[in-house]
Amino acid sequence: MPAISNTIVAREAMSQFAKRENWAKQEAGVVVVFAIVFIVACGLIGLWISKCLSARKAKKVAAANAA
Repeated sequence: MPAISNTIVAREAMSQFAKRENWAKQEAGVVVVFAIVFIVACGLIGLWISKCLSARKAKKVAAANAA
């Protein structure tokens, strides 16, 4: 009988998966906030990389002028 109970449990689990609705459609505000945070984070990371590259370039120019 364990084989029958396992199939019943599997069937119930699959029906739970099938019953789920689109979370992003229900919680559109949360998705918008995640998108805004992602865009801001990408901008800040890009700004940090740009500052690091310009500092490296300035250090290279200063070293070339000193030599």
